[in-house]
Amino acid sequence: MTKRRVTVRGIIFKNGKLLAQQLTADHHGVERDFWCTPGGGLDENESLIDGLRREMIEETGVNPKIGRLIFIQQFFDGENEQLELFFNIENVNDFDNINLASTSNGLQEIKKVEFIDPKTNWLLPKFIQEVDLEEYTQIGQAVLIVNNLN
Repeated sequence: MTKRRVTVRGIIFKNGKLLAQQLTADHHGVERDFWCTPGGGLDENESLIDGLRREMIEETGVNPKIGRLIFIQQFFDGENEQLELFFNIENVNDFDNINLASTSNGLQEIKKVEFIDPKTNWLLPKFIQEVDLEEYTQIGQAVLIVNNLN
């Protein structure tokens, strides 16, 4: 039976760049050279907002001002269905100087974190490279739903 894992992520977009992180090797020892946005899986009975706040503080040391939902993605990772919800983070300037050594989980989970050009770096999920992030974060487009279950 397939399980569903719910993940929450923050979108921090500033001056054409996206705050992203490269993770350490996975539990099989496989290196992960792609970039992704901060966030992670919800704990049992945890709300979306509480889970995102917890994950972002664990990974960046910064308490996010969580804005509106901007993306939803579903996909199958080979073992489980993944449901990811991406929220706009409004206090973007607070993320300018992240020190992974001052976070609770940063050094264990993350190789590096920085603002990157989302169009020229290997970023997952791929649809984030293809959308106009300024439109979604500043102007306020309707929620984009990406179904990659098939």
